[in-house]
Amino acid sequence: MPKRITRLTLKPMQPFVPPKNIVRKIWGSADTVLFVFAGASAEFALNKAVDWLYFTGRLPAAPLARLFSTVVYAQKIVFSDYKKAMAAIDSITAIHKAVEEQRGTQIPAWAYRDVLFMLVDYSIRSFELLDRKLTYAEKEETFAVFYAIGARMGIEGLPTTLNEWFVMRAQHLQQNLTCSNLTTHLYQQYKKHLGLARYLLLKQVQVLLLPACVSRLLLLNNIPWLWPVVQAYKFCRVLKLDGMIKKALLPREYSLQIKGLDISKNDIRAHPA
Repeated sequence: MPKRITRLTLKPMQPFVPPKNIVRKIWGSADTVLFVFAGASAEFALNKAVDWLYFTGRLPAAPLARLFSTVVYAQKIVFSDYKKAMAAIDSITAIHKAVEEQRGTQIPAWAYRDVLFMLVDYSIRSFELLDRKLTYAEKEETFAVFYAIGARMGIEGLPTTLNEWFVMRAQHLQQNLTCSNLTTHLYQQYKKHLGLARYLLLKQVQVLLLPACVSRLLLLNNIPWLWPVVQAYKFCRVLKLDGMIKKALLPREYSLQIKGLDISKNDIRAHPA
């Protein structure tokens, strides 16, 4: 019987995400968070509401910083206590409301759901690509955390079980994505800010990570030549060589921020999953 989500009743100083919850392991790893970033960068470009991200000018001007800030903000919420997490979520809601007031219209509820859905989906896909398959219960835990975020934001029409989410996610992928001039422009900005080598690497990560329908819209080469590299990278993590690889793959100005994403090394030792 699918588990229906109920509203959290945590005390203010309790962790927003319980210590042994799989989401702490997923979002405490820089590797996984960066892969979530790679998946989100593709769907942001295809989403029919991407014009909202162009409205402020921040996304096309600094796409890496804008997308990076999204995943970092999500990570901060995951590792906050309940009171701080609620305050952070309320801050996100207020920022979006301010943009809506500037534009004189509301962001569609489906667009809010899309962002939430991609965080759930790429959390699962990234962890399974880099680590191991998740159990159904662990996928439920992942869904429950982001459902709680969406519920606090007042997002309408959220699914309340993982099975409902699977159905709605598939519907959203079919209905809310399109390849437009903004898609092309945003990918040009990715290439400009990453450089050619890192840009090609981003696209290969996306080949391994994205749902098939998303890859088709982006006309990505479906030959995953990065797959052996991912396997070698996982081996390098065991040998503690992954830090050097990250520095080689990412723009230098993000090196300190990337290092700060590795929360789980201490968190997991204290609370083994």
